[in-house]
Amino acid sequence: MTATVPSAKPGGDAYPPALAAFAAARQPDPYPVYRAIAAADPLPTTDLGGRRITLVTRHGDAAVVLADPAFGHGYKERISPFRPDGDSDDGLESLLRTDPPDHTRLRRLVSRAFTPATLARLAPDITAYAGDLLDAALDAGDIDAVATLARPIPVRMICRLLGVPVTDEGIFSDWATIMIRGIDPDFLLTPDEIAARRTAARELDDYFRDLIVRLRARPGDDLVSRLVAVHLEDDALTGSEVLALCAVLLIAGLETTVNLISDGLRTLALQPDQWELLRADPGLVPGAVEEMLRRDPPVQFIPRTVLTDTELGGRVFRRGEGMLVLTGAANRDPEIFEQPDRFLVTRYAGSAPTARHHTFGLGIHYCLGAPLARMEAEIIFRLLVRRTRDLTLTADEPVYLPQSIIRGLASLPVRLAS
Repeated sequence: MTATVPSAKPGGDAYPPALAAFAAARQPDPYPVYRAIAAADPLPTTDLGGRRITLVTRHGDAAVVLADPAFGHGYKERISPFRPDGDSDDGLESLLRTDPPDHTRLRRLVSRAFTPATLARLAPDITAYAGDLLDAALDAGDIDAVATLARPIPVRMICRLLGVPVTDEGIFSDWATIMIRGIDPDFLLTPDEIAARRTAARELDDYFRDLIVRLRARPGDDLVSRLVAVHLEDDALTGSEVLALCAVLLIAGLETTVNLISDGLRTLALQPDQWELLRADPGLVPGAVEEMLRRDPPVQFIPRTVLTDTELGGRVFRRGEGMLVLTGAANRDPEIFEQPDRFLVTRYAGSAPTARHHTFGLGIHYCLGAPLARMEAEIIFRLLVRRTRDLTLTADEPVYLPQSIIRGLASLPVRLAS
């Protein structure tokens, strides 16, 4: 059984904007719905469960909500309308749901795993592994690009960062799939999905407890070993914080990158002129990855809570109200981006300044894993354009996962030719 949220009630009456947006995010093309919502009201407010939630659809308003300290999470103070009791059953409290000073402390510790030097050391391994995967894909010809290319690379790299053995990558990938589905609000989930999220969170916690014991005895050069050392040395981290950070890094470092790569492949297959531009000039790949992130962001909604009474767009918002940055709308704001619906590999190339997208957020909550996601995507697309002549979709309609906040393809049948 899968929960669904229709965009309109029987008889033609519209659902509240937030529900219509959540429903649209599961469709192959949600952007006309987002545009209609923004055109009717750029800051539409919905009452969900007695809580006021406002969608933020414009690029400039989104920048304010993401960067202004008046907006945060509010879980510790139990004022968040998204989790009013302040509790979580998915193990993802940590960086995703904390405000300063806790967030500042945790981010400082975890940021050590994402330094340029650390990423530079990973690049050769990513390149070699991606090359092996592409060899196998070209030999096969017809593949599911999600399972064959998009998923294995980020699974391998995040597990390596965390110190997880290669033999355990499969179960980690399964846990991530279940838990990322559970990030959606509970009213969009079935009882079975909520139960599966809780089970996966417990199993992941148990796994990391055992891994921490092993790494405490024989520490490595991985992030978990470093976090355990920090915890043991000066109690800068509690045991529960170490576990929560592990869960967050797995989820945040895996699913979004999978979706970035798979949607980028689909987009290039649908636009052969842009594919040929990249083949002719692989130097355009970094800008093309930025355009993929802008045009169809893996994270469609970024939740925030009003921490102190403030104004936005000429309206007053009170402490405890919810804000949902509709990334897919803000990244296609026609006041900011020319031809916002077009995929242009040259949009972020050259000297002309282009507005930044909001896919990775802004300010103190800017995604720590953004450099790793970019590097993984750039490596696979550079290899593809250099070694692959033809990229063709072999299914008429794309199938998206039944989830809204993190939007991604369930599968992507394609044919590759060298």
